[in-house]
Amino acid sequence: MASTICLFLLYLFISMIVEAQSVEFIFNGFNASEKDLSIDRASIIKPSGLLRLTNKTQYAVGHAFYSKPIQMLDTSSNSSPNASSFSTTFVFQIVSPKGKGGFGLAFALAPSNQLPGADAEHYLGLFNSSNDGNSSNHIFAVEFDTVNGFNENSDTEGNHVGVNINSMRSNSSRAASYSKDDNSNLFEDLMLESGEPIQAWIEYDGVAKLVNVTIGPMGQGRPIRPLITATEDLSAVVKDNMYAGFSSSTGKKTSSHYILGWSFSTEGPAPQLDLSRLIPVAPISEESSSSFQPSEIAIIASLCGVTTILFAILFFHAVYRKWPQSEALEDWELDCPHRFRYQDLHTATKGFKKSEIIGAGGFGAVYKGRLPTNGNEVAVKRITTNSIQGLRGFTAEIESLGRLRHKNLVNLQGWCKRNNDLLVVYDYIPNGSLAGLLFSRGNNFVLSWEQRFNIVKGIAAGLLYLHEEWEQVVIHRDVKSSNVLIDAGMNGRLGDFGLARLYDHGTMSHTTNIVGTVGYIAPELTRTGQASTSSDVYAYGILLLEVACGRKPVETSNFILTDFVIECRQKGRVLDAADPELNSAFVVKEMEVVLGLGLLCSHHKPEARPTMREVIRYLNWEDKLPVIDDLGSSDSPCRSSRYMGEVSIEMMTSSIDAGR
Repeated sequence: MASTICLFLLYLFISMIVEAQSVEFIFNGFNASEKDLSIDRASIIKPSGLLRLTNKTQYAVGHAFYSKPIQMLDTSSNSSPNASSFSTTFVFQIVSPKGKGGFGLAFALAPSNQLPGADAEHYLGLFNSSNDGNSSNHIFAVEFDTVNGFNENSDTEGNHVGVNINSMRSNSSRAASYSKDDNSNLFEDLMLESGEPIQAWIEYDGVAKLVNVTIGPMGQGRPIRPLITATEDLSAVVKDNMYAGFSSSTGKKTSSHYILGWSFSTEGPAPQLDLSRLIPVAPISEESSSSFQPSEIAIIASLCGVTTILFAILFFHAVYRKWPQSEALEDWELDCPHRFRYQDLHTATKGFKKSEIIGAGGFGAVYKGRLPTNGNEVAVKRITTNSIQGLRGFTAEIESLGRLRHKNLVNLQGWCKRNNDLLVVYDYIPNGSLAGLLFSRGNNFVLSWEQRFNIVKGIAAGLLYLHEEWEQVVIHRDVKSSNVLIDAGMNGRLGDFGLARLYDHGTMSHTTNIVGTVGYIAPELTRTGQASTSSDVYAYGILLLEVACGRKPVETSNFILTDFVIECRQKGRVLDAADPELNSAFVVKEMEVVLGLGLLCSHHKPEARPTMREVIRYLNWEDKLPVIDDLGSSDSPCRSSRYMGEVSIEMMTSSIDAGR
């Protein structure tokens, strides 16, 4: 019995030793992590969760170490102890003022979480002139430095990564860069102080005595090849208990150094960071801190006082009086969403460069952009201002889409109006338009029937929200495949509300002009010009036929899509109208209901068309599709040459993108 107890206690003791040798942790942001970190002259910024090592202060030093010691010597073998293997990954950001900043940061293993006497500038808060190079330091570091010049006469621009042991003179060093091709030795430069988040991976193999250091832009995945592979035996460097963390410093020139997330492990690969939780990142640029002493600043401020007052008077007359003319908010602007700075949108689109255009319509071009404030991708519509219609479309889109929120509508983020520049900013939808996926088949991509059926159901839900479920009735007036955007999940989102009109529930629309796109315009509009929810249903019916058949509403003067489907139906072979690209890979009853519903919604008599609520019931098999009568009437718009002749000039102008 006593021997059994002794064995059990020995097992517990051994388990505790093994457990003590293994450490693993992860910080996806640093909110509520104060107890896990030992911070010296660094800070955690709330609520973003950024760990800021140094700010714009000159000659500053900042430290942040994991608060618990890590056993770094493997004493399990009978020979001399080896340094334990470890792996770590983190995301950092070096934000410099306008121009170039100063110095950098380092990941370090140190025997203490306090490094008293460590200097700023080139020493990065790790060493000083008296102990640099001493083996008694027991410090392993990987530096990310933006300044060369250590032990040289002057500082020069630098952008490098180095592996350092007990000294700021690197054992191995390379210009900051990352690989994209496993079969090539080519590396792409990466500016450490660009202000963009950068991810680093550091691994030490205690058996092979190898250090691997890899860096790359955050969010692009781990590069294929390490930047540095160095043979280093850390057995004589580390002590039994070490502290892992970061050190950073500035000099006369300054930068802010941030850590966004960090993970570490002695058990194997470090846990993967959840990059989506590391947003928002730090500002990409910061104003430079002054290099003057406080007394000099006071003298300069006193001398400039009178000059400032004089220039303030001139400023009022020359600038301030003109500003309200371009930036004053009109009544319709007060209830609208976020107003963007014009300069931010100009930067995001690279100065509205032609290469950034991802679409064009009757009101202007759409550009892809990346906001400099947070790095998010957006789509920026630049509305043509050469007519009253352009301004009308701008205000309509902001007033309508600005307050609408539905998963099947494009989300408006904000807007900007500066003089004659009218800009609408909304979510960037990665897969482009439904028309592009249906008709641009150069890459042999074909939308599956399951995807198509899901898309038309989603657009139906979006139109129901517009017609019945929002606080007002919204008539879109330009439902078509090129205005249906497909998101990353292959869901349809209805966009481009430049022609939309709003009115209260229970009242009638007062629109009297014919607008829209040829092939989608309800026949009654050519007689009355009065748009309604029923005219939206008509356009949705054409969209259904387009999706099912894979053909445009009007291809030539001899081919009109509704005529084609009606003829197939009258012959008792309606499935002949299905898109041949599908190779009959569709659910027959779903294809039949989409074709039938397309004809019902595009019926030439408005009273025969269903509501969008009824459409959804048909698509969800909650109601049976009714018998469709009178499709071949001579009054049918698709058979009337007079109908095509009645299209207004305004309608034709607004539909210039129908063939795109």
